[in-house]
Parts: sequence; structure tokens; C-alpha cells
Amino acid sequence: MLPESLPRYLAPAKLNLNLHIIGRREDGYHELESIFTLIDWADELCLQVREDGKICLHTITPNVLPEQDLTVRAAKLLQHVSGSHLGADIWLQKHLPMGGGLGGGSSDAATVLLVLNHLWQTHFSDDALIELAVKLGADVPFFVFGQTAFARGIGERLQVINVPEKWYLVVKPNVHIATPKIFAHPDLTRNTPPCINPSYTALQPFKNDMQAVVLKEYPEVLQVFNILKQYGQPLMTGSGACVFLTFDDEQSAQKIANKLPKQWQIHIAKSLTKHPVKTQFHQ
Repeated sequence: MLPESLPRYLAPAKLNLNLHIIGRREDGYHELESIFTLIDWADELCLQVREDGKICLHTITPNVLPEQDLTVRAAKLLQHVSGSHLGADIWLQKHLPMGGGLGGGSSDAATVLLVLNHLWQTHFSDDALIELAVKLGADVPFFVFGQTAFARGIGERLQVINVPEKWYLVVKPNVHIATPKIFAHPDLTRNTPPCINPSYTALQPFKNDMQAVVLKEYPEVLQVFNILKQYGQPLMTGSGACVFLTFDDEQSAQKIANKLPKQWQIHIAKSLTKHPVKTQFHQ
């Protein structure tokens, strides 16, 4: 539970509207290109400044040790780099499913960076925070960037891209995708040509280079994909397990949601043009 007396800060999910793997680097990481969009499905956090310098997480995520939790790691990283003597109490309420390709943990970390940069008055620029975010994970820089973006590299080279406002029907079967397993798979496409002038129109039809491998290895995701295919052009986000359909309005998304099996986690979300924390702090 979150403290009633403290402000709440959102950590929104992301969708990869497409995801291309254009090569593999010498360090083992893959070179990616992707359109990232924020959606209004989010975890919630409360943060309070401590004077004693301690970073205390009051809500434990199952199967995650506190010192390994990305919220704690983000706070300690900002504290170390900034030299701040302040600490923080952190409460996290998870709404986003783990292992779904929605970037929940990365978004939580980014929200901690954005909020503590404000509360601790460390005055880091977005570019400086993005440099820190790379140390925490490939998706964290996008959430710090905080708006619809075309990403290159491992996800740290970001540029604004215009994407129409859309509604998304997001479906997650009861399965957790092991991302390293997908990246290591021998059948993974790793040679999609890079896009010279990326735009929402130029990159269509959208595809996710990880999707074929996940559908092959995880029958639960394949089942979702095949049912959604009756109603449009489903696409997997990230390395899965969430699959989504795109709509122009909420009513159309709800109509399809009503037809889906109830054992899945089903959520209708709208695209966000800006990270809600940046709106709170007028950044």
C-alpha cells in the first residue's frame, strides 16, 4: 500500500510499435531500432526525502531482492553521481505485469530518477539523466526521455517521432518471457536493414523481429496472437509476452476486449504524448 499523505508519481508502460534488430555488437548486445510510445497504464510510486542518506524500499516485489530492485539502484546511482547527502523512502505499487515487454521495472527506475532529481534538487539535465539511465537498463533512457521516440543503439539514442494518438488493446497470457533466451536464439533475425529517415508512415507495416521466435517457443503467446489476428494485425511488444492491437478509439478496442477469454490479463490503454512526471514538474 502507498501512504495516503504523499503525492503519487506514475511510471507508465511502453509499447514498441515496431522493433528491428539490425546487428549484434562485439559486447554481445544487439543494435535495435524501434518506435517507443508511452501508454496510460502505469505503476505508482511514492517518494519522500530522508535526511540520513538511507535509501529504503518499503514495498518488496516478489522474487526481487531490495538491493537488486531497479528503484533502489536508480536512487543509489543518482545519489552517488550527484554526491547528494539526502536519502529517500520509496513505496512502489505494481500494476504492470512483469515479463510482458511493457518495461515496468525500467519505467519505475526512470520515475525514481526524475522525481529524486527534482526532490533532491540535483539539477541534472535530461541528457545527463539519460546517461545515468543507460547504466540501469536498455529501456530506462526512453522513460527518462519521456515522449514518443525513435530509438537506436541498445535504446539509448533517441529522437522525437510523430505518432498519431491511438488506443491499444494489450493482452498478456499467463507466461513470463526470458528475454536473454530470445536474444540468444539461433533463429532470431539480426540483419534487418536500418531505417535512414524514420517516420510513422515509412516504417509500416510494423514488425517485431523477436516475435517469430517467441511465437515458436511460447504456445501461450501464439494462442493470443492467433485469436487477435481475427480482429486486426496483432503485434508483440518488446520480447513479449504482451500482444496488442491498435485502434482509433476506445469503443472499438472495448468491443474486441469483450470477446476475449477471461483467463488473460486484458487492458485498454491510450497513448501518452508526455511522461506524467514531467507534466507534474512542468519540465
